[in-house]
Amino acid sequence: MDAKPSDMTPVVDLTREKGTGPVRVRRPIYVDLLPPCNHACPAGENIQAWLDLAQAGKYRQAWDVLVRDNPMPAVHGRVCYHPCENSCNRGQLDAPVSIHAVERFLGDRAAQESWAFKVDVPPSGKRVLIIGAGPSGLSAAYHLTRLGHTVEIRDAGPLPGGMMHFGIPSYRLPRAELMREISRIEAMGVKIVTNHKVTDVLDEQAAGRFDAVFIAIGASIGKHVDIPARDAVRVLDAVSLLHNVTTGEAPRLGRRVVVYGGGNTAMDAARTAKRLGADEALIVYRRDRAHMPAHAFEADEAMEEGVKIKWLSTIKEIVGPELTVEAMELDADGRPHPTGRLEKLTTDAIVLALGQETDSRFLRQIPGIEFAADGAVRVGRDMMTGHPGIFAGGDMVPGEQSVTISVGHGKRAARHIDAWLRATRYEPAPKHPLVGFDALQLPVYSDAEPRPQKTLALAERARGFGEVVAGLTENEAHYEAQRCLSCGNCFECDNCYAACPEGAIVKLGPGRRYRYDYAKCTGCAVCFEQCPCHAIEMIPEAGVSD
Repeated sequence: MDAKPSDMTPVVDLTREKGTGPVRVRRPIYVDLLPPCNHACPAGENIQAWLDLAQAGKYRQAWDVLVRDNPMPAVHGRVCYHPCENSCNRGQLDAPVSIHAVERFLGDRAAQESWAFKVDVPPSGKRVLIIGAGPSGLSAAYHLTRLGHTVEIRDAGPLPGGMMHFGIPSYRLPRAELMREISRIEAMGVKIVTNHKVTDVLDEQAAGRFDAVFIAIGASIGKHVDIPARDAVRVLDAVSLLHNVTTGEAPRLGRRVVVYGGGNTAMDAARTAKRLGADEALIVYRRDRAHMPAHAFEADEAMEEGVKIKWLSTIKEIVGPELTVEAMELDADGRPHPTGRLEKLTTDAIVLALGQETDSRFLRQIPGIEFAADGAVRVGRDMMTGHPGIFAGGDMVPGEQSVTISVGHGKRAARHIDAWLRATRYEPAPKHPLVGFDALQLPVYSDAEPRPQKTLALAERARGFGEVVAGLTENEAHYEAQRCLSCGNCFECDNCYAACPEGAIVKLGPGRRYRYDYAKCTGCAVCFEQCPCHAIEMIPEAGVSD
């Protein structure tokens, strides 16, 4: 779905006279524009391209295109918050394409049919050490291997996956699917060493003769807050709770559990508490729903499962099993302020879900590396720290945090590391202009509502950690892929070919699109007006005065 930047020209005001007759003042050209789904993807996927192949039933080819950018589609189809769908132009017509569900289908089909990654470049002779086997480290390892480098990952945990393994509940991400995608990366030749905590980066780099290092240890330390407490009930952080549940060391929380926080981790902690036997899981959050950091569907699923949320509230004090909670109110900017109105609550356990931070103390001995106040490591545009040859990415660098953002960091870091190893600079290709909904020429009706994913019955959810959201069948995934509008890129619908009154459009064959016979074209712009996806522009005729 890409075109050379030189093909792009400004849009011309079509309210002017169209110029039919002996002198053509404007001519049509075919163009490629940037669809908003591609633009919004933190992993940089060419979403429209693999949707196009999926709607044609070419699932293996679609997967091959997808994994050029993201090696873990079965994971992302389950846990990504799909900002691509929030940007999808179809959302202004009826409902966005369920991109994540088609991505999951392709990832699961790859597992069923044992598709493998292709490495078709000669070895570079360079070695790269990656510290951390979470999403960013795994992504970097994958991309560096495809670029010809030898990669070894060292991780302090007993299993690879990082927070995907120890921070996301299995009802959202079954571990079998996660490990299958990691195993495919290992099969490329990536060596993963677990139970290996790196304490001296430069020493390990020298001992292993690594030419570069990528650090991706994530943010696995739960943040704490000072709350006056005397003889308090059990207080633990959400990160530790989710980790211990994964390792089979789930704590006894009691009948009533309070979760303090309003992010996605708070929702996961509360839903986990219910699965561990709590009769009541109550989230206390200092702002309202409109200002919560958790995604709306996460809160919806939590409340479906019986989790209660006490909005505009903050914990002031803990005395034994009793909490003092103060009501808050928001100012015009959405900032919470205390009201002085207090309330008492009782609980058996308190789970703090106030965010995560990075334990980067072991990096402070390395000359040149700089840190933010919360311990995050500062990097340049090339993802390199202040120490030459040491790069960092994922949750441990400043910015938003998610699995998909981390995977995007890993890809970007791999490209910069590759360039650094080859003594060059990596410059991303310029992007095409973005195409919005208003530029499309769509019918005013829609008869293609999305296919919803089935969910596990509430009674079944309460009994364990079985996966809540099901995948699509092949027919459903094929249908969903066909809902893509191919914004900004020709999909050979033949509208222009059929509409041209002069027969000036020549079909070049399947997959090759069309060309104009300008000896016949009058510049009437009918083809432009009939193109549903805005893959045609009208440009001034050379030598004709505006």
